[in-house]
Amino acid sequence: MDFSFSEEQQAAAEAARGVFAGVAPDGVPSPSRTRGAVADDFDRALWARLTDADLLSLLLDEEFGGAGLDAIALCLVLREAAKVLARVPLLENSAAAAAVQAYGGEELRAELLARAGRGEVVLTVAAHGRTGHDPAELAVTARQEGGAWVLDGVQTAVPWAHNADFVLVPAHTGDDRSVLALVPRVHEGVVLGEQVSTTGERLGELRLESARIAGRSVIEADGAWEWLRELLTTGTCALALGLGENVLRMTGEYTGEREQFGFPVATFQAVAVQAADRYIDLRAMEATLWQATWRIASGAPGALPASGDVAVAKIWAADGVRRIVQTAQHLHGGFGADVEYPLHRYHAWAKHLELTLGPASAHEEALGDLLAAHPLG
Repeated sequence: MDFSFSEEQQAAAEAARGVFAGVAPDGVPSPSRTRGAVADDFDRALWARLTDADLLSLLLDEEFGGAGLDAIALCLVLREAAKVLARVPLLENSAAAAAVQAYGGEELRAELLARAGRGEVVLTVAAHGRTGHDPAELAVTARQEGGAWVLDGVQTAVPWAHNADFVLVPAHTGDDRSVLALVPRVHEGVVLGEQVSTTGERLGELRLESARIAGRSVIEADGAWEWLRELLTTGTCALALGLGENVLRMTGEYTGEREQFGFPVATFQAVAVQAADRYIDLRAMEATLWQATWRIASGAPGALPASGDVAVAKIWAADGVRRIVQTAQHLHGGFGADVEYPLHRYHAWAKHLELTLGPASAHEEALGDLLAAHPLG
């Protein structure tokens, strides 16, 4: 694979840096010092700036007002978003729109995509199943009645569910097929419960009680959910990478200024070795992320499906971001335990990203199954 980025991909990353330059993660209350969620809505002002910079339509084709870029460009933007803990459904909206574009019918694409790219319609994805530990597509059943589909089941921890206009929901049919249903937030048979993540952000428990969805809003194409799940997982890895990079930068600045015995603590061997280990984690997170994203973007053939590279990337992202914030808290000393200091929010987000779409152990098991099914010898 080629680790260099195209001019268009670099331009997307540069535009993202400009948009996120004025965002201050310490401007949001600490989740441990608030009752319930830190806010009722995502950052609408930032959402408008992302729209103005054409960053919501990166993956959309030109006919829908998009740039026609790929998952690599999206992950470059997400990497910048995580450095400031941007409170916007950028990953969910982009991934859902991309899935509709790749697998949805012409009517649904014409009705939805241009509006999603302009930020007029907000999309999210229910990807965590009933408990967060079982396959998401098994949490909801779908059956056809006439020209409509009827959905029953529960999806937990749906990000931005109370603020999005539509939720893209995986479901399974009686003949063990997976479908994707675009469910309106306000709809008969749709009930949203209140949940709060470790980040302090508002989540929703989505209950579908015989919700009837028009046939044109249901995607039946084989592999659609698997492709969407892999895109969401690599996007989560990109968020973990950006967060980890900023946390290590914060740690370097702090240990370079904090003195003990007349010397900066960064000059002490024990501190330098720990920081170096975390830098190695970051580089491994980055290499495996681009390998997985390149496989998704190019559809390049290999001994394993793209899901193998995605699993490796998530293993490194989950373990790596956890080790980075733990080391950062240790090297910050008392400041590392201060809930008023920005590092506290980074730690909360890191734990959320570590577990989102499965911890490292779950992906190690999935990778083992893939290796058993696709022997390399």
